[in-house]
Amino acid sequence: MTAVVPIKKPITVVSLFSGCGGMDLGFRGGFDFLGQRYPNTLFDIIWANELNSAACRTYRKNLGEHIVEGDVWHVMPDMPANADVVIGGFPCQDISVNGKGAGIDGKRSGLYRAMVEAVSKIQPKVFVAENVKGLLMRHNEDSLRRILSDFRALGYDVNYQLYRAVDYDVPQTRERVIIVGTRQDVPKFIPPPPLCKKHITAQEAIGDLESLSEDAEFNHIWSLASKSAEQGNRKLKADRPGYTIRAECHGNIQFHYSLPRRISMREAARFQSFPDSFYFDAKLRETERQVGNAVPPVLAWHVAQAVQTLLMAS
Repeated sequence: MTAVVPIKKPITVVSLFSGCGGMDLGFRGGFDFLGQRYPNTLFDIIWANELNSAACRTYRKNLGEHIVEGDVWHVMPDMPANADVVIGGFPCQDISVNGKGAGIDGKRSGLYRAMVEAVSKIQPKVFVAENVKGLLMRHNEDSLRRILSDFRALGYDVNYQLYRAVDYDVPQTRERVIIVGTRQDVPKFIPPPPLCKKHITAQEAIGDLESLSEDAEFNHIWSLASKSAEQGNRKLKADRPGYTIRAECHGNIQFHYSLPRRISMREAARFQSFPDSFYFDAKLRETERQVGNAVPPVLAWHVAQAVQTLLMAS
């Protein structure tokens, strides 16, 4: 007699500030990057929200029709009443090192309150919020304290940590804060430990694209902006990971380590750990914004694994 194998129940997820879907792809899994397979998880994203139309187009093309376009406050009444997990990278322009220093009192970064409201409404077992390294800087100390306090007031145990993307097989020196809250009836979150001592270099990440001509269908297009005094003019070093891909580079994205041009959007997507099958449904400038704003899917996958582990234990 054949043994009956129990079917594992999907873990439902609501995603806010979803962008083009980097964090969502990581949580869902089922993709390849630089020859490594990142298997499917148990997470099922049942509802997502994003304001930017182009990012929504990209999301739908790659992840599905469940994303709702619109202002988060306007669509919140239609948000599911129940989900196991809430995820999102709330806007960070006012907290970023390159921002205006308004902190969470700024118009954009103040949107973290929408995530607090969603957690309050849904009462998920876990929430995961991503933001920039600048949140940990001294001048943002009050902003961080208020964010943590607001989530803790909802009854969650809150963990926050600075993650170096290069330590998780992402070929980029990106550093991001990830805040994880767990409900009192589930185990506390244990962050995934760094898993690699040898970082992936720029040449290892994009070297196979050096001889490829421009190809819009592959997002292998690049800015022709000339060198200027603005940020984004650094030249990659072949034997080191790529620099942080920024969203607001205005054409000043970094230069290739050996070719006389800026890196392409596909190369930028590689540095962000997007699989080559992920297509950005936008023109150059908007694709720059989508790629730069995204949470690296590979980093998100490792965080998702840690969340899945604690939920399976509860």
